[in-house]
Amino acid sequence: MIVIVAGGPQQALPEFSKFESSITRWIGVDRGLYTLIKSNIVPEMAFGDFDSITTEERIEVEKSGCLLYTYPAEKDETDLELALNWAITQEDEKIILLGCTGGRLDHELINIQMITKTIGTKKEIIIFDNQNKITMRGPGTYSLDKDEYFPYISFLPQSYEVSGLSLTGFKYPLHETTVRWGETLCISNELEKKKGTYSFKSGILMVVKSRDA
Repeated sequence: MIVIVAGGPQQALPEFSKFESSITRWIGVDRGLYTLIKSNIVPEMAFGDFDSITTEERIEVEKSGCLLYTYPAEKDETDLELALNWAITQEDEKIILLGCTGGRLDHELINIQMITKTIGTKKEIIIFDNQNKITMRGPGTYSLDKDEYFPYISFLPQSYEVSGLSLTGFKYPLHETTVRWGETLCISNELEKKKGTYSFKSGILMVVKSRDA
């Protein structure tokens, strides 16, 4: 599992301990590198122009021994996309993104759009912050476990429409329904049982598990 930490607002970050395991590979992106170092985590490597790190912080980062891939500030990809493109080439099937929501809206929107990169593959990209868990899905059938930390589940079309959407085990079930971009039909649903399923036939679907502040 690869966990990429970007430079988003500190208050939006979940606890890193939730993602720590013997197979976790930590990657820093720009100021996210310094956030990891201050949390006593030395990442495997870091990507970015590091323009959000002060000279003093840069010295501290370099002392950590982390491998740095430094890029110019003016480039065709964001620092996060550079890191994500690298992560997708690795064998790890799960990629977690932290620190990529809660700041500038343009950055947040494109960060969410980027998790469509692995649709149709065995890899999964998940965005976490302290209130949300976001994934993207292509057509198919999927299961969800009831989660007390993230009780609300929303289904948002990321294509003009999502067809054949069915929800089973939910407070508000659906059967073979077409949901279009911009419609609020599938906001704030909840699982009634310990496990539920959802399926759809065409389109791209964002699945957001969330909680109140």
